[in-house]
Amino acid sequence: MVKVVKFGGSSLASAEQFEKVGNIIRADKARKYVVPSAPGKRNSKDTKVTDMLYACYALAEEGKEFRVPLMKIKDRYDSIINGLQLKLSLDEEFKVIAENFKAKAGSDYAASRGEYLNGIIMANYLGYTFIDSAEVIFFDEDGNFDAETTNKVLSAKLAECETAVVPGFYGANPDGSVRTFSRGGSDITGSIVAKACHASMYENWTDVSGCLVADPRIIDNPEPIKVITYRELRELSYMGASVLHEDAVFPVRKAGIPINIRNTNDPEADGTLIVESTCQKPDFTITGIAGKRGFVAVSIDKDMMNSEVGFCRKALQAFEENGISIEHMPSGIDTMTVFVHQEEFEGKEQQVISSLRRLTNPDVIDLEADLGLIAVVGRGMKSTRGTAGRIFSALAHANINVRMIDQGSSELNIIIGVSNDDFEEAIKAIYDIFVETRL
Repeated sequence: MVKVVKFGGSSLASAEQFEKVGNIIRADKARKYVVPSAPGKRNSKDTKVTDMLYACYALAEEGKEFRVPLMKIKDRYDSIINGLQLKLSLDEEFKVIAENFKAKAGSDYAASRGEYLNGIIMANYLGYTFIDSAEVIFFDEDGNFDAETTNKVLSAKLAECETAVVPGFYGANPDGSVRTFSRGGSDITGSIVAKACHASMYENWTDVSGCLVADPRIIDNPEPIKVITYRELRELSYMGASVLHEDAVFPVRKAGIPINIRNTNDPEADGTLIVESTCQKPDFTITGIAGKRGFVAVSIDKDMMNSEVGFCRKALQAFEENGISIEHMPSGIDTMTVFVHQEEFEGKEQQVISSLRRLTNPDVIDLEADLGLIAVVGRGMKSTRGTAGRIFSALAHANINVRMIDQGSSELNIIIGVSNDDFEEAIKAIYDIFVETRL
């Protein structure tokens, strides 16, 4: 059995946290490959090392003095090294970083040094082999992740190492320069490593005990999710749930490798198991609730719309021409509504309306702003009657007006549109009826 373990920034923010991580890794001999993030915040007033690196490099790029802030970053690492009583010096590494900053090696290079340096410390602390991600994770000429080359090279490299540390968040372009994934990309690295070594489990260790049914900033002490499918997690992640980077799902899903979200500060907790499919029934009809504010509904009315071939294509062309992505598109016989991000839309609304008029010749175009979208997700909804009715009932009881409802054909999720002002109350009402009272 082989496990890949990824640890987030808060899990590696200090020597004390490193010791917790070391105990977790040593407690299970199957935990052979480790993917560390850069040091996160030690307290609420602290700064993440990645943010310190971005700020430091910005000074270098402007030709300003950057050595003082760079030495503050070195102090963060030295405090971890000294706290762990390691015989390790990063002096040479920081000389190289200073030279590359001066040579303007790029913000991706700068940001990646957080994981790179933490990886060196982790490998030294555990006695594992250090593998620089820039030598085994690759991007193509267009900046897209090269999964095939990466899997081939990384698989061969890991086969040579019984245990290894592979820093998260970055890889290399075809010219050898460093390129990073988007923020939170260490989750993706862990997934890539798990696929490459054919792991039996990918453990993602963070500062929460798995996924929760709802956002704890809205619901007090929401129930944990014990088991969730990849499809359910994808829906929740897309709508704002942020325990795991949404792109981290794809490499392991294709390989059939489950993900276990665990808490570094509570290692005895089971956390959340993310799987391809399961016969286990969820504790509740729904698996989770997530949502986002800040949408605009663009309603296009036209008599006999349903008999006009290509109408939807022409309407969507108006948004495409103006570089605006579509979120949801519920429609009726003579009405079509398109939901888009308000921030994206506001600066281009008149251009879009003009394009819609030109392309579709509608009777009426109506805009409604300041809307929130809430996803109610759950594999249990398919086999349970009246789920949508219960949602409507809960929202009506809370005096919340539903502006839109859209259910996918898979019956895995129901999307509800409400005003931004009703967003939190709507989530509370839905959570209450499915989890608290279970009426």
